[in-house]
Amino acid sequence: MVAPLDGVRVVEVANWMAAPGAAALMADLGADVVKVEPLRGDAMRGATRQPSVPEGEAPLDAAFAMDNRGKRSIAVALNRPEGTDLVRRLAGGADVFLCNLLPARQAKYGLDAATLLGANPRLVHATLTGYGTVGPDVARPGYDLTAFFGRGAVLDAMSEPVNPAPPRLRPAQGDHTAALALFGSILAALRLVEATGEGQVVDVSLLGAAAWTMSSDLSATLVDGVTPTPQGRIARPHALHGGFRCADSRWILLFMPEPHWWPAFCTAVGRPEWVEDERFADRAARSANMPELTRLLDELFASRPLKEWCALFDQHGFIWGPASTVSEFADDEQAAADGLFPEINEPSGRRYRTVRAPFRVQGADIGPRGPAPSVGEHTTAVLTELGVPDEELGRLAEEGIIGG
Repeated sequence: MVAPLDGVRVVEVANWMAAPGAAALMADLGADVVKVEPLRGDAMRGATRQPSVPEGEAPLDAAFAMDNRGKRSIAVALNRPEGTDLVRRLAGGADVFLCNLLPARQAKYGLDAATLLGANPRLVHATLTGYGTVGPDVARPGYDLTAFFGRGAVLDAMSEPVNPAPPRLRPAQGDHTAALALFGSILAALRLVEATGEGQVVDVSLLGAAAWTMSSDLSATLVDGVTPTPQGRIARPHALHGGFRCADSRWILLFMPEPHWWPAFCTAVGRPEWVEDERFADRAARSANMPELTRLLDELFASRPLKEWCALFDQHGFIWGPASTVSEFADDEQAAADGLFPEINEPSGRRYRTVRAPFRVQGADIGPRGPAPSVGEHTTAVLTELGVPDEELGRLAEEGIIGG
């Protein structure tokens, strides 16, 4: 099988999750990704929950490995002129330069698009920021929580009227949405370089990713200026829409908004009288009487455990899903059958599962190429490929310009 990005050279100057996640997808597709880290390493290293491992085994930084698998790492001091010169030389031979430094810092280090494309006219220069590369907030730092969930209105849209405090979020949900946008735009830019021979400049922001994520609500608000008001379960638009607690305190989620589902549902659950009840006779009636209908549905679902509802609903072809825990998802039979969790093999012989790219191309070689590198693991090899002689490597290491 052919790896779609075999032969593509990527230089990544980025940390945390969004931009590195895009580069990880490129590595999965066969690109040679060189990750440029500070001498102390990416701040993401060790920043999230470290999974338990058998006694005697080395720690496993699983979340960092997820966004950095299959890359090579060099440790370089960007605040030293010789360090930034090395990175510019790497970019001079690359197809893609991927960065999450703010525009002013890119210019400070000579890593901005104008400088790098001046030396490499076919380069794709891709930047991931919190708020974009133009406008009043161009210099404002932004992360997943602040730019995507906060400024992008995702948190407010998810809040419940009975608890106006922002819900607690899990790591990198916005980052990985932005990573997909950055990944796709880089592929488009590579195609343009192929077609035109001219380098391309790519700009993706967490705020822009939030706008796309929120576009169903936002597109209407852009027309009339009205902010959707979270209504909670008793004011939902459709009867068979949302979550219901079962007898074992597990939750089942339904999405059957079309009118034809209502009679079939009522018959299947043993409540055929609801079909003829004038309070629930059509969508408008059900909407007008949603508090009472929700009470009745809650009583109904509380009469059986989740497993029984699942079996019944599958028997009738209903559209449902369990509110799974993360550990249940990790052991999900369908997820395993679909290959969502491939294994990574470490040189030590240890094997562990990770999450694959959220797509497949039939017949293409796509998947994790190996574990994430240690800090500066490939500094010597990469810089030797660049033509830096051994004695120069020694001096740079002694002076604290490179590490590894």
